[in-house]
Amino acid sequence: MTPNMLGGYGEWAASSLVDPPRLSFRQPIFTNVDSWRPIARARFQELLLGPPPAPVPIPAVQHHIDFDGLSIEHIQWQLPYGPPTEALVLKPANAKGKLPGIVGLHDHGGNKYFGLRKITQMSKDPHPLMLAHQRQYYGGLAWANELARRGYVVVVHDTFAFGSRRMRLGDLPAIIRNGLEEKDPESNEEIKRYNDFCGPYESLVAKSLFSAGMTWPGVFVTDDRAALDYLASRPDVDATRLGCAGLSGGGLRTVMLAGADERIRCAACVGMMTTWADYLLNKAHTHTWMCYLPGMPRDLDYPEILGLAAPNPVMVLNNRQDTLFTLTEMQKADKILAAVYAKAGAPDHYKGAFYEGPHKFDAEMQKDAFAWFDRWLKR
Repeated sequence: MTPNMLGGYGEWAASSLVDPPRLSFRQPIFTNVDSWRPIARARFQELLLGPPPAPVPIPAVQHHIDFDGLSIEHIQWQLPYGPPTEALVLKPANAKGKLPGIVGLHDHGGNKYFGLRKITQMSKDPHPLMLAHQRQYYGGLAWANELARRGYVVVVHDTFAFGSRRMRLGDLPAIIRNGLEEKDPESNEEIKRYNDFCGPYESLVAKSLFSAGMTWPGVFVTDDRAALDYLASRPDVDATRLGCAGLSGGGLRTVMLAGADERIRCAACVGMMTTWADYLLNKAHTHTWMCYLPGMPRDLDYPEILGLAAPNPVMVLNNRQDTLFTLTEMQKADKILAAVYAKAGAPDHYKGAFYEGPHKFDAEMQKDAFAWFDRWLKR
């Protein structure tokens, strides 16, 4: 027996994964992508178990600055649940007319204190932890700024449990806080203590959401759709040319948002593609509770959630030495998506690529992702 996450039960559990799953477009019963998609997407929406859709956000502008060739709006909106959402809107400083729009989806990174600041920059002196974060994962770049500079309106928002939307210690029962208090929240030491607390706390969040009849991906999709609603409503955005992208947890959110919402006309998932079998047998210990949709593996394999976007263009960027996944399962996911798009009659609308190195979205990968958006959203 090969060691796995369920030990002696692993082979038994894996035997329940049928390939292709029953709602896979690879099933012979499905021949037309436009007839298949509403059926499969309806099942996906059902299993997301998200909160009710939020109204289109009406933001309040906190600041408006010009920085490094960009016009940046710092805004805030209130959803029907949780603390207010902080967001940035970035675009070229002298832009005119309607531009394509991108929802920039920040990563997880084991750091819930920060959200949008992980992939943006709006001053010459960002938090030193964010400089280190961008050096480690993004080649030292704030990729949302880099993309906006190419002629896009990019909105980046804090999502559920991160940044401005994080769980405040004062709102949690003392029995689980282990004496933690918020005194100097921007200090490196307090941020580390908060993030160390949040790792194990994820299981309580997930169980609490399950008890409310919801899932973590479902809350993410509702949060991220609100940002998409806002982006589409802006007078400087062409609502027929919208996309989304993100690394890691942002890649997960890309998969879910592109799978759920047909307005996403182009997507780039980075460092977050594998199969349910990989999660089950090999890599559940490396991943957040935010990935899982009970029941979904019977209907669609994980890459086929992103495949719900077909024939709209999607790109998947993988790193060969990414320890969050098994290389053979990343390669299998690539073949699944290629098969979905080939059967949909749009093989060139899917692109999968593999790069050397660990978990990252570096300058080379950003160049390729941005060219993908230029190809499909700047027509």
